[in-house]
Amino acid sequence: MADNGLNAGFGKAWIWMALLAVICIVGGFMALLNPFGATIFAVTLAGWVFLLQGALQVVSAFRTRDWPGFIWSLGLGVLSLIVGVVLVVNPLAGSISLTLLVAILFLVTGVAKLMFALSLRPFGGWGWGVLSGLISLMLGVLILSDFPESAAAILGLLLGIELVSNGVLFLFVALGLRKLSGGI
Repeated sequence: MADNGLNAGFGKAWIWMALLAVICIVGGFMALLNPFGATIFAVTLAGWVFLLQGALQVVSAFRTRDWPGFIWSLGLGVLSLIVGVVLVVNPLAGSISLTLLVAILFLVTGVAKLMFALSLRPFGGWGWGVLSGLISLMLGVLILSDFPESAAAILGLLLGIELVSNGVLFLFVALGLRKLSGGI
């Protein structure tokens, strides 16, 4: 039976998925308990990612100097390096710009979701799209209504909510894999 091999693989995988769930849930609650610290951590981490990406982009650009897009590639790499340095050196200032981007993203996606949902109106379930769009719009407005003060905590709160949400998802996936594998 082909299913036995597949189920045996699930038997081992569910433990790792459950561990990932616990890590996400614990990390999420830590972020929710200290949203300012989580915001600073997230911005600093983003800064290091920009630094790494920028360095790789600059190296890549110089390896392809003869390419017509060399200047653009180099410029993007340098820009990423600058953004990375700014975020790492002053994560609080970086949190302000990132929070503004998140608020704008919520507003734009809220409008897009509403338009999409309204285009689905003859079909069932379109109301859920409207609700999702309204929630996104509301989040964008709430962030902007307390901006820039909201920048100190909003990214940490969003990170915490996302981690807990992912952890719950991974926990249910792990339990499903465990059940599928016949585990205890």
